[in-house]
Amino acid sequence: MAALEPKAYSAPDKPLRFAVIGAGMAGILCGIKLREAGFDHFTIYEKADRVGGTWRENTYPGIACDVPAHLYSYSFAPNPEWSHRFAPGDEIQAYFETITRDYGLGRYIRFGDAVTRLRYAGGKWNLETAKGHRDTVDIVLAATGVLHHPRMPEIEGLDTFAGPCFHSARWDHGVSLEGRRVGIVGTGSSAVQIVSAIVKRVRRLVLFQRTAQWILPQENPPYSEAEKEEFRRNPRRIYELREQLAQGFVEHFSNVVVDADSPQLRLLEAMCLANLENNVNDPELREKLRPRYRAGCKRLVVSPDFYQAIQSPNAELVTEAIARVEPRGVRTKDGRLHELDVLVLATGFHVDRFLRPIEVIGRGEKLLDDVWNPRPYAYLSVAIPDFPNLFLLNGPNGPVGNFSLIDVAELQLAYILQLVELIRAGVCREITATHEATARFEKDRAEAAKKTVWVTGCQSWYLDDRGLPMAWPWTFDRFRKVMARPTFEDYALAL
Repeated sequence: MAALEPKAYSAPDKPLRFAVIGAGMAGILCGIKLREAGFDHFTIYEKADRVGGTWRENTYPGIACDVPAHLYSYSFAPNPEWSHRFAPGDEIQAYFETITRDYGLGRYIRFGDAVTRLRYAGGKWNLETAKGHRDTVDIVLAATGVLHHPRMPEIEGLDTFAGPCFHSARWDHGVSLEGRRVGIVGTGSSAVQIVSAIVKRVRRLVLFQRTAQWILPQENPPYSEAEKEEFRRNPRRIYELREQLAQGFVEHFSNVVVDADSPQLRLLEAMCLANLENNVNDPELREKLRPRYRAGCKRLVVSPDFYQAIQSPNAELVTEAIARVEPRGVRTKDGRLHELDVLVLATGFHVDRFLRPIEVIGRGEKLLDDVWNPRPYAYLSVAIPDFPNLFLLNGPNGPVGNFSLIDVAELQLAYILQLVELIRAGVCREITATHEATARFEKDRAEAAKKTVWVTGCQSWYLDDRGLPMAWPWTFDRFRKVMARPTFEDYALAL
Protein backbone atom coordinates (compact mmCIF):
# COMPACT_ATOMS: atom_id res chain seq x y z
CA MET A 1 0.00 0.00 0.00
CA ALA A 2 2.91 2.34 0.74
CA ALA A 3 3.97 2.23 -2.90
CA LEU A 4 0.71 3.93 -3.85
CA GLU A 5 0.98 6.85 -1.48
CA PRO A 6 3.31 9.03 -3.61
CA LYS A 7 0.61 8.99 -6.29
CA ALA A 8 -2.09 10.20 -3.95
CA TYR A 9 -4.59 12.59 -5.45
CA SER A 10 -6.97 14.96 -3.73
CA ALA A 11 -9.91 13.35 -1.99
CA PRO A 12 -13.31 13.62 -3.71
CA ASP A 13 -14.94 16.98 -3.09
CA LYS A 14 -18.37 15.37 -2.86
CA PRO A 15 -19.51 12.27 -0.97
CA LEU A 16 -19.23 9.09 -2.99
CA ARG A 17 -22.49 7.89 -4.47
CA PHE A 18 -23.31 4.19 -4.78
CA ALA A 19 -25.86 2.08 -6.61
CA VAL A 20 -26.55 -1.33 -5.13
CA ILE A 21 -28.36 -3.67 -7.51
CA GLY A 22 -30.60 -6.14 -5.70
CA ALA A 23 -32.20 -6.23 -2.26
CA GLY A 24 -31.60 -9.86 -1.48
CA MET A 25 -29.16 -11.20 1.07
CA ALA A 26 -26.12 -9.47 -0.44
CA GLY A 27 -27.87 -6.18 -1.23
CA ILE A 28 -29.18 -5.83 2.32
CA LEU A 29 -25.66 -6.55 3.56
CA CYS A 30 -24.31 -3.78 1.30
CA GLY A 31 -26.72 -1.23 2.74
CA ILE A 32 -25.81 -2.10 6.32
CA LYS A 33 -22.08 -2.08 5.76
CA LEU A 34 -22.08 1.09 3.64
CA ARG A 35 -23.78 3.00 6.43
CA GLU A 36 -21.45 1.44 8.96
CA ALA A 37 -18.47 2.67 6.91
CA GLY A 38 -19.86 6.19 6.82
CA PHE A 39 -21.37 6.13 3.32
CA ASP A 40 -24.91 7.45 3.25
CA HIS A 41 -25.40 8.34 -0.41
CA PHE A 42 -26.63 5.15 -1.99
CA THR A 43 -29.72 3.61 -3.53
CA ILE A 44 -30.59 -0.08 -3.51
CA TYR A 45 -32.44 -0.92 -6.71
CA GLU A 46 -34.84 -3.84 -6.42
CA LYS A 47 -36.90 -5.17 -9.34
CA ALA A 48 -39.56 -6.69 -7.04
CA ASP A 49 -41.86 -5.11 -4.48
CA ARG A 50 -40.02 -6.39 -1.39
CA VAL A 51 -36.65 -7.60 -0.20
CA GLY A 52 -35.50 -11.20 0.04
CA GLY A 53 -34.02 -12.26 -3.29
CA THR A 54 -34.14 -16.01 -3.81
CA TRP A 55 -36.17 -16.46 -0.61
CA ARG A 56 -38.80 -14.08 -1.92
CA GLU A 57 -38.85 -15.79 -5.32
CA ASN A 58 -38.90 -19.40 -4.12
CA THR A 59 -41.94 -20.26 -2.01
CA TYR A 60 -42.62 -23.85 -3.03
CA PRO A 61 -43.80 -26.37 -0.41
CA GLY A 62 -40.95 -27.69 1.71
CA ILE A 63 -38.41 -25.01 0.78
CA ALA A 64 -35.56 -24.81 3.27
CA CYS A 65 -31.89 -23.86 3.29
CA ASP A 66 -29.31 -26.65 3.14
CA VAL A 67 -26.90 -24.60 5.28
CA PRO A 68 -27.57 -24.63 9.05
CA ALA A 69 -29.70 -21.64 10.03
CA HIS A 70 -27.31 -20.19 12.60
CA LEU A 71 -24.63 -20.27 9.92
CA TYR A 72 -26.91 -18.88 7.23
CA SER A 73 -27.33 -15.62 9.16
CA TYR A 74 -25.35 -12.41 9.18
CA SER A 75 -22.45 -12.75 11.60
CA PHE A 76 -23.44 -9.44 13.21
CA ALA A 77 -27.17 -10.20 13.43
CA PRO A 78 -27.81 -13.57 15.09
CA ASN A 79 -31.37 -14.83 15.25
CA PRO A 80 -32.43 -16.72 18.39
CA GLU A 81 -35.81 -17.60 16.86
CA TRP A 82 -34.83 -20.14 14.20
CA SER A 83 -37.25 -23.03 14.55
CA HIS A 84 -35.05 -25.79 13.11
CA ARG A 85 -31.42 -26.61 12.43
CA PHE A 86 -32.15 -25.98 8.73
CA ALA A 87 -34.55 -23.05 8.47
CA PRO A 88 -37.64 -23.11 6.24
CA GLY A 89 -37.81 -20.51 3.51
CA ASP A 90 -40.52 -18.35 5.06
CA GLU A 91 -38.42 -17.88 8.22
CA ILE A 92 -35.40 -16.83 6.16
CA GLN A 93 -37.56 -14.36 4.22
CA ALA A 94 -38.91 -12.97 7.50
CA TYR A 95 -35.35 -12.68 8.84
CA PHE A 96 -34.27 -10.50 5.91
CA GLU A 97 -37.39 -8.35 6.21
CA THR A 98 -36.72 -7.88 9.93
CA ILE A 99 -33.07 -6.99 9.33
CA THR A 100 -34.09 -4.46 6.66
CA ARG A 101 -36.50 -2.83 9.11
CA ASP A 102 -34.18 -2.94 12.12
CA TYR A 103 -31.32 -1.33 10.22
CA GLY A 104 -33.51 1.35 8.67
CA LEU A 105 -32.80 0.42 5.08
CA GLY A 106 -36.28 1.00 3.72
CA ARG A 107 -35.61 4.62 2.79
CA TYR A 108 -32.65 3.58 0.63
CA ILE A 109 -34.51 1.00 -1.46
CA ARG A 110 -36.23 1.77 -4.74
CA PHE A 111 -38.71 -1.08 -5.20
CA GLY A 112 -40.38 -2.30 -8.38
CA ASP A 113 -37.90 -0.74 -10.78
CA ALA A 114 -35.36 -3.02 -12.43
CA VAL A 115 -32.03 -1.63 -13.56
CA THR A 116 -31.83 -2.07 -17.34
CA ARG A 117 -28.64 -0.23 -18.31
CA LEU A 118 -25.29 0.77 -16.85
CA ARG A 119 -22.84 2.86 -18.85
CA TYR A 120 -19.46 4.10 -17.68
CA ALA A 121 -18.57 7.56 -18.98
CA GLY A 122 -16.64 10.50 -17.59
CA GLY A 123 -15.57 8.57 -14.52
CA LYS A 124 -19.17 7.83 -13.49
CA TRP A 125 -21.69 5.07 -13.91
CA ASN A 126 -24.90 6.22 -15.60
CA LEU A 127 -27.82 4.05 -14.60
CA GLU A 128 -31.23 3.61 -16.21
CA THR A 129 -34.24 1.65 -14.99
CA ALA A 130 -37.27 0.05 -16.60
CA LYS A 131 -39.44 2.95 -15.45
CA GLY A 132 -37.14 5.55 -16.99
CA HIS A 133 -35.41 6.62 -13.77
CA ARG A 134 -31.83 7.80 -14.23
CA ASP A 135 -29.01 8.02 -11.72
CA THR A 136 -25.31 8.85 -11.82
CA VAL A 137 -23.04 7.19 -9.28
CA ASP A 138 -19.37 6.70 -8.56
CA ILE A 139 -19.52 3.03 -7.61
CA VAL A 140 -21.80 0.11 -8.44
CA LEU A 141 -22.17 -2.89 -6.15
CA ALA A 142 -23.84 -5.75 -8.00
CA ALA A 143 -25.73 -7.93 -5.53
CA THR A 144 -27.86 -9.58 -8.18
CA GLY A 145 -27.63 -13.16 -6.92
CA VAL A 146 -27.33 -16.45 -8.76
CA LEU A 147 -30.46 -18.57 -8.36
CA HIS A 148 -33.24 -16.33 -9.66
CA HIS A 149 -33.47 -16.82 -13.44
CA PRO A 150 -35.58 -19.99 -13.81
CA ARG A 151 -34.43 -22.49 -16.41
CA MET A 152 -37.39 -23.80 -18.39
CA PRO A 153 -36.88 -27.25 -19.92
CA GLU A 154 -37.01 -27.70 -23.66
CA ILE A 155 -39.76 -30.31 -23.87
CA GLU A 156 -41.97 -30.68 -26.90
CA GLY A 157 -45.58 -29.72 -26.25
CA LEU A 158 -44.96 -28.11 -22.87
CA ASP A 159 -47.36 -25.29 -23.70
CA THR A 160 -50.15 -27.73 -24.58
CA PHE A 161 -50.64 -29.13 -21.07
CA ALA A 162 -54.27 -28.58 -20.06
CA GLY A 163 -53.69 -28.17 -16.33
CA PRO A 164 -51.63 -25.75 -14.26
CA CYS A 165 -47.92 -25.87 -15.18
CA PHE A 166 -45.29 -23.74 -13.45
CA HIS A 167 -41.63 -23.59 -12.44
CA SER A 168 -40.84 -24.34 -8.82
CA ALA A 169 -39.49 -20.79 -8.44
CA ARG A 170 -42.83 -19.39 -9.66
CA TRP A 171 -45.08 -21.53 -7.48
CA ASP A 172 -48.78 -20.88 -8.04
CA HIS A 173 -50.30 -20.97 -4.56
CA GLY A 174 -53.75 -20.58 -6.07
CA VAL A 175 -53.55 -24.16 -7.35
CA SER A 176 -54.82 -26.77 -4.94
CA LEU A 177 -52.88 -30.04 -4.83
CA GLU A 178 -55.26 -31.91 -2.55
CA GLY A 179 -56.26 -35.23 -4.08
CA ARG A 180 -54.73 -34.40 -7.46
CA ARG A 181 -52.23 -36.11 -9.74
CA VAL A 182 -49.00 -34.11 -9.67
CA GLY A 183 -45.95 -34.56 -11.87
CA ILE A 184 -42.54 -33.12 -10.98
CA VAL A 185 -39.77 -32.79 -13.55
CA GLY A 186 -36.30 -32.75 -11.98
CA THR A 187 -34.52 -34.32 -9.03
CA GLY A 188 -32.41 -31.52 -7.53
CA SER A 189 -32.83 -29.99 -4.09
CA SER A 190 -36.09 -28.21 -4.97
CA ALA A 191 -37.72 -31.35 -6.37
CA VAL A 192 -36.63 -33.46 -3.40
CA GLN A 193 -38.02 -30.93 -0.93
CA ILE A 194 -41.29 -30.68 -2.85
CA VAL A 195 -41.74 -34.46 -3.00
CA SER A 196 -41.33 -34.80 0.75
CA ALA A 197 -43.68 -31.89 1.42
CA ILE A 198 -46.62 -32.83 -0.81
CA VAL A 199 -46.63 -36.61 -1.21
CA LYS A 200 -49.18 -37.09 1.59
CA ARG A 201 -51.47 -34.40 0.15
CA VAL A 202 -51.78 -35.60 -3.42
CA ARG A 203 -53.63 -38.55 -4.92
CA ARG A 204 -50.66 -39.49 -7.08
CA LEU A 205 -47.13 -38.13 -7.40
CA VAL A 206 -44.93 -38.86 -10.40
CA LEU A 207 -41.29 -37.81 -10.25
CA PHE A 208 -39.55 -37.69 -13.64
CA GLN A 209 -35.86 -38.35 -13.04
CA ARG A 210 -33.21 -37.75 -15.66
CA THR A 211 -30.24 -38.23 -13.30
CA ALA A 212 -30.26 -39.86 -9.88
CA GLN A 213 -28.95 -37.81 -6.95
CA TRP A 214 -26.90 -38.73 -3.93
CA ILE A 215 -28.91 -37.89 -0.83
CA LEU A 216 -27.05 -36.87 2.30
CA PRO A 217 -29.05 -37.95 5.36
CA GLN A 218 -29.34 -34.90 7.57
CA GLU A 219 -31.92 -34.76 10.29
CA ASN A 220 -33.60 -31.41 10.86
CA PRO A 221 -34.48 -31.30 14.56
CA PRO A 222 -36.42 -28.36 15.96
CA TYR A 223 -34.90 -26.01 18.50
CA SER A 224 -36.76 -26.35 21.77
CA GLU A 225 -38.26 -23.35 23.55
CA ALA A 226 -35.62 -23.82 26.24
CA GLU A 227 -32.84 -23.60 23.64
CA LYS A 228 -34.35 -20.49 22.06
CA GLU A 229 -34.76 -18.85 25.45
CA GLU A 230 -31.09 -19.57 26.16
CA PHE A 231 -30.19 -17.93 22.82
CA ARG A 232 -32.26 -14.87 23.75
CA ARG A 233 -30.72 -14.51 27.20
CA ASN A 234 -27.20 -15.34 26.13
CA PRO A 235 -26.44 -14.24 22.54
CA ARG A 236 -22.87 -15.40 23.09
CA ARG A 237 -24.21 -18.94 22.91
CA ILE A 238 -25.34 -18.29 19.33
CA TYR A 239 -21.87 -17.10 18.35
CA GLU A 240 -20.36 -20.21 19.90
CA LEU A 241 -22.82 -22.42 18.02
CA ARG A 242 -22.18 -20.52 14.79
CA GLU A 243 -18.44 -21.04 15.15
CA GLN A 244 -18.99 -24.74 15.86
CA LEU A 245 -21.27 -25.11 12.83
CA ALA A 246 -18.87 -23.18 10.60
CA GLN A 247 -15.93 -25.33 11.58
CA GLY A 248 -17.85 -28.54 10.99
CA PHE A 249 -19.33 -27.34 7.70
CA VAL A 250 -15.93 -26.29 6.36
CA GLU A 251 -13.94 -29.29 7.58
CA HIS A 252 -16.46 -31.98 6.71
CA PHE A 253 -17.95 -30.59 3.52
CA SER A 254 -16.59 -27.34 2.04
CA ASN A 255 -12.93 -28.31 2.08
CA VAL A 256 -13.69 -31.92 1.23
CA VAL A 257 -15.22 -31.52 -2.22
CA VAL A 258 -12.24 -29.55 -3.57
CA ASP A 259 -10.00 -32.59 -3.09
CA ALA A 260 -11.35 -35.60 -4.97
CA ASP A 261 -8.88 -37.89 -3.22
CA SER A 262 -9.54 -36.80 0.35
CA PRO A 263 -10.42 -39.51 2.90
CA GLN A 264 -13.16 -37.24 4.25
CA LEU A 265 -14.85 -37.33 0.84
CA ARG A 266 -14.78 -41.12 0.93
CA LEU A 267 -16.51 -40.97 4.31
CA LEU A 268 -19.14 -38.61 2.87
CA GLU A 269 -19.69 -41.02 -0.01
CA ALA A 270 -20.08 -43.91 2.42
CA MET A 271 -22.75 -42.00 4.33
CA CYS A 272 -24.71 -41.35 1.13
CA LEU A 273 -24.36 -44.96 -0.01
CA ALA A 274 -25.50 -46.31 3.37
CA ASN A 275 -28.49 -43.97 3.23
CA LEU A 276 -29.53 -45.48 -0.09
CA GLU A 277 -28.81 -49.10 0.83
CA ASN A 278 -30.46 -48.98 4.24
CA ASN A 279 -33.56 -46.98 3.39
CA VAL A 280 -34.77 -48.12 -0.03
CA ASN A 281 -36.29 -51.58 0.25
CA ASP A 282 -37.24 -52.44 -3.33
CA PRO A 283 -34.11 -53.54 -5.24
CA GLU A 284 -35.42 -52.24 -8.57
CA LEU A 285 -36.23 -48.81 -7.14
CA ARG A 286 -32.92 -48.76 -5.31
CA GLU A 287 -31.04 -49.22 -8.58
CA LYS A 288 -33.06 -46.47 -10.24
CA LEU A 289 -32.09 -44.15 -7.40
CA ARG A 290 -28.42 -45.15 -7.47
CA PRO A 291 -26.25 -42.45 -9.12
CA ARG A 292 -23.52 -43.53 -11.53
CA TYR A 293 -21.09 -40.86 -10.41
CA ARG A 294 -19.25 -40.00 -7.21
CA ALA A 295 -21.04 -38.33 -4.33
CA GLY A 296 -20.32 -34.61 -4.37
CA CYS A 297 -19.82 -34.43 -8.15
CA LYS A 298 -23.21 -32.74 -8.27
CA ARG A 299 -24.28 -30.55 -5.39
CA LEU A 300 -25.27 -32.95 -2.63
CA VAL A 301 -28.96 -33.00 -1.86
CA VAL A 302 -29.72 -32.87 1.85
CA SER A 303 -32.88 -34.62 3.04
CA PRO A 304 -33.95 -36.64 6.07
CA ASP A 305 -36.93 -38.30 4.38
CA PHE A 306 -36.83 -38.26 0.56
CA TYR A 307 -36.32 -42.01 0.26
CA GLN A 308 -39.30 -42.61 2.53
CA ALA A 309 -41.41 -40.17 0.52
CA ILE A 310 -40.62 -41.66 -2.88
CA GLN A 311 -41.53 -45.11 -1.53
CA SER A 312 -45.05 -43.96 -0.61
CA PRO A 313 -47.78 -46.11 -2.21
CA ASN A 314 -49.02 -43.14 -4.23
CA ALA A 315 -45.54 -42.12 -5.52
CA GLU A 316 -43.78 -43.30 -8.67
CA LEU A 317 -40.24 -42.67 -9.90
CA VAL A 318 -40.06 -42.54 -13.69
CA THR A 319 -36.62 -42.87 -15.28
CA GLU A 320 -37.76 -43.31 -18.87
CA ALA A 321 -36.93 -40.16 -20.84
CA ILE A 322 -39.73 -37.69 -21.56
CA ALA A 323 -40.83 -37.69 -25.20
CA ARG A 324 -43.30 -34.81 -24.98
CA VAL A 325 -45.98 -33.14 -22.93
CA GLU A 326 -49.59 -33.57 -24.04
CA PRO A 327 -52.80 -31.93 -22.80
CA ARG A 328 -53.51 -34.84 -20.45
CA GLY A 329 -50.00 -35.41 -19.14
CA VAL A 330 -46.45 -36.46 -19.91
CA ARG A 331 -45.67 -39.15 -22.47
CA THR A 332 -42.38 -40.96 -22.01
CA LYS A 333 -40.33 -42.54 -24.79
CA ASP A 334 -41.66 -46.00 -23.98
CA GLY A 335 -45.05 -44.73 -25.23
CA ARG A 336 -46.68 -44.52 -21.83
CA LEU A 337 -48.86 -41.52 -20.99
CA HIS A 338 -48.63 -40.40 -17.37
CA GLU A 339 -51.91 -38.61 -16.81
CA LEU A 340 -51.58 -35.54 -14.59
CA ASP A 341 -53.61 -32.65 -13.22
CA VAL A 342 -50.66 -30.41 -12.27
CA LEU A 343 -47.13 -30.25 -13.71
CA VAL A 344 -44.23 -28.73 -11.71
CA LEU A 345 -40.93 -27.90 -13.41
CA ALA A 346 -38.16 -28.16 -10.80
CA THR A 347 -35.53 -27.66 -13.47
CA GLY A 348 -33.17 -25.21 -11.82
CA PHE A 349 -31.79 -21.86 -12.89
CA HIS A 350 -29.59 -20.11 -15.41
CA VAL A 351 -26.59 -19.74 -13.11
CA ASP A 352 -24.40 -17.72 -15.50
CA ARG A 353 -26.55 -14.59 -15.71
CA PHE A 354 -25.17 -12.53 -12.80
CA LEU A 355 -25.66 -8.88 -13.91
CA ARG A 356 -27.44 -9.84 -17.08
CA PRO A 357 -29.93 -9.06 -18.60
CA ILE A 358 -28.77 -5.56 -17.64
CA GLU A 359 -26.89 -3.93 -20.50
CA VAL A 360 -23.51 -3.04 -19.00
CA ILE A 361 -21.13 -0.81 -20.98
CA GLY A 362 -17.65 -0.31 -19.57
CA ARG A 363 -14.61 1.72 -20.45
CA GLY A 364 -14.10 2.14 -24.19
CA GLU A 365 -17.74 1.20 -24.85
CA LYS A 366 -17.03 -2.44 -24.07
CA LEU A 367 -20.18 -4.51 -23.66
CA LEU A 368 -20.21 -6.95 -20.78
CA ASP A 369 -22.13 -9.42 -22.96
CA ASP A 370 -19.20 -9.44 -25.39
CA VAL A 371 -16.59 -9.65 -22.64
CA TRP A 372 -18.47 -12.57 -21.09
CA ASN A 373 -18.63 -14.51 -24.34
CA PRO A 374 -18.31 -17.51 -24.17
CA ARG A 375 -18.40 -17.50 -20.35
CA PRO A 376 -18.52 -15.05 -17.44
CA TYR A 377 -15.41 -14.42 -15.37
CA ALA A 378 -14.11 -11.96 -12.80
CA TYR A 379 -10.93 -11.48 -10.83
CA LEU A 380 -11.51 -13.23 -7.49
CA SER A 381 -15.19 -13.13 -8.53
CA VAL A 382 -15.48 -9.44 -7.56
CA ALA A 383 -13.95 -7.26 -10.33
CA ILE A 384 -13.86 -7.23 -14.15
CA PRO A 385 -11.11 -5.54 -16.22
CA ASP A 386 -12.32 -2.47 -18.15
CA PHE A 387 -15.32 -2.02 -15.84
CA PRO A 388 -13.97 0.44 -13.25
CA ASN A 389 -15.61 0.89 -9.85
CA LEU A 390 -17.97 -2.01 -10.53
CA PHE A 391 -17.82 -4.76 -7.93
CA LEU A 392 -19.75 -8.02 -7.68
CA LEU A 393 -20.85 -10.04 -4.70
CA ASN A 394 -21.19 -13.77 -5.34
CA GLY A 395 -20.02 -13.14 -8.88
CA PRO A 396 -18.52 -15.53 -11.44
CA ASN A 397 -16.12 -18.24 -10.23
CA GLY A 398 -16.93 -17.60 -6.59
CA PRO A 399 -17.62 -20.11 -3.83
CA VAL A 400 -21.24 -20.71 -4.74
CA GLY A 401 -21.25 -24.48 -4.49
CA ASN A 402 -19.81 -25.40 -1.14
CA PHE A 403 -19.93 -22.51 1.35
CA SER A 404 -22.49 -20.39 3.16
CA LEU A 405 -23.14 -17.54 0.73
CA ILE A 406 -23.69 -15.13 3.61
CA ASP A 407 -20.16 -15.80 4.86
CA VAL A 408 -18.89 -15.41 1.30
CA ALA A 409 -20.69 -12.09 0.79
CA GLU A 410 -19.47 -10.67 4.10
CA LEU A 411 -15.86 -11.48 3.24
CA GLN A 412 -16.20 -10.13 -0.30
CA LEU A 413 -17.80 -6.88 0.80
CA ALA A 414 -15.11 -6.24 3.41
CA TYR A 415 -12.55 -6.77 0.65
CA ILE A 416 -14.40 -4.45 -1.75
CA LEU A 417 -14.69 -1.70 0.85
CA GLN A 418 -10.91 -1.70 1.20
CA LEU A 419 -10.73 -0.90 -2.52
CA VAL A 420 -13.41 1.75 -2.17
CA GLU A 421 -11.37 3.31 0.61
CA LEU A 422 -8.64 4.14 -1.95
CA ILE A 423 -11.17 6.29 -3.79
CA ARG A 424 -12.47 7.97 -0.66
CA ALA A 425 -8.89 8.69 0.48
CA GLY A 426 -8.03 10.30 -2.85
CA VAL A 427 -5.50 7.69 -3.93
CA CYS A 428 -7.43 7.27 -7.19
CA ARG A 429 -10.79 7.92 -8.77
CA GLU A 430 -10.99 4.68 -10.73
CA ILE A 431 -9.99 1.18 -9.74
CA THR A 432 -10.28 -1.97 -11.79
CA ALA A 433 -8.70 -5.39 -11.89
CA THR A 434 -5.87 -5.72 -14.40
CA HIS A 435 -6.10 -8.09 -17.34
CA GLU A 436 -2.89 -9.77 -16.21
CA ALA A 437 -4.14 -10.51 -12.70
CA THR A 438 -7.47 -11.75 -14.02
CA ALA A 439 -5.84 -14.05 -16.56
CA ARG A 440 -3.48 -15.43 -13.90
CA PHE A 441 -6.36 -16.07 -11.51
CA GLU A 442 -8.39 -17.78 -14.22
CA LYS A 443 -5.44 -19.98 -15.25
CA ASP A 444 -4.77 -21.02 -11.65
CA ARG A 445 -8.47 -21.55 -10.98
CA ALA A 446 -8.95 -23.76 -14.04
CA GLU A 447 -5.94 -25.88 -13.09
CA ALA A 448 -7.09 -26.31 -9.50
CA ALA A 449 -10.61 -27.19 -10.66
CA LYS A 450 -9.24 -30.37 -12.26
CA LYS A 451 -8.54 -31.76 -8.78
CA THR A 452 -12.07 -31.30 -7.46
CA VAL A 453 -14.77 -33.92 -7.23
CA TRP A 454 -16.87 -31.85 -9.66
CA VAL A 455 -14.90 -33.17 -12.65
CA THR A 456 -15.15 -36.86 -11.79
CA GLY A 457 -17.82 -37.80 -14.28
CA CYS A 458 -21.18 -36.06 -14.04
CA GLN A 459 -23.09 -33.25 -15.69
CA SER A 460 -24.01 -30.44 -13.32
CA TRP A 461 -24.75 -26.74 -13.19
CA TYR A 462 -21.26 -26.25 -11.76
CA LEU A 463 -19.69 -26.94 -15.16
CA ASP A 464 -19.04 -24.35 -17.86
CA ASP A 465 -18.95 -24.84 -21.63
CA ARG A 466 -15.50 -26.47 -21.31
CA GLY A 467 -16.66 -28.93 -18.69
CA LEU A 468 -14.72 -27.11 -15.96
CA PRO A 469 -16.34 -26.12 -12.67
CA MET A 470 -17.30 -22.46 -12.47
CA ALA A 471 -16.91 -22.41 -8.70
CA TRP A 472 -14.02 -21.57 -6.37
CA PRO A 473 -11.85 -24.72 -6.42
CA TRP A 474 -9.83 -24.17 -3.25
CA THR A 475 -10.47 -24.40 0.48
CA PHE A 476 -12.48 -21.91 2.49
CA ASP A 477 -9.36 -21.08 4.49
CA ARG A 478 -7.71 -19.92 1.29
CA PHE A 479 -10.75 -17.87 0.35
CA ARG A 480 -10.77 -16.19 3.75
CA LYS A 481 -7.05 -15.42 3.46
CA VAL A 482 -7.37 -13.98 -0.05
CA MET A 483 -10.33 -11.82 0.95
CA ALA A 484 -8.59 -10.45 4.07
CA ARG A 485 -6.62 -7.86 2.14
CA PRO A 486 -6.45 -6.98 -1.57
CA THR A 487 -3.23 -7.41 -3.50
CA PHE A 488 -3.27 -3.82 -4.69
CA GLU A 489 -0.72 -4.51 -7.42
CA ASP A 490 -3.41 -6.55 -9.17
CA TYR A 491 -5.49 -3.42 -9.68
CA ALA A 492 -5.08 -0.51 -12.07
CA LEU A 493 -5.59 2.87 -10.44
CA ALA A 494 -6.38 5.98 -12.45
CA LEU A 495 -7.54 9.56 -12.22
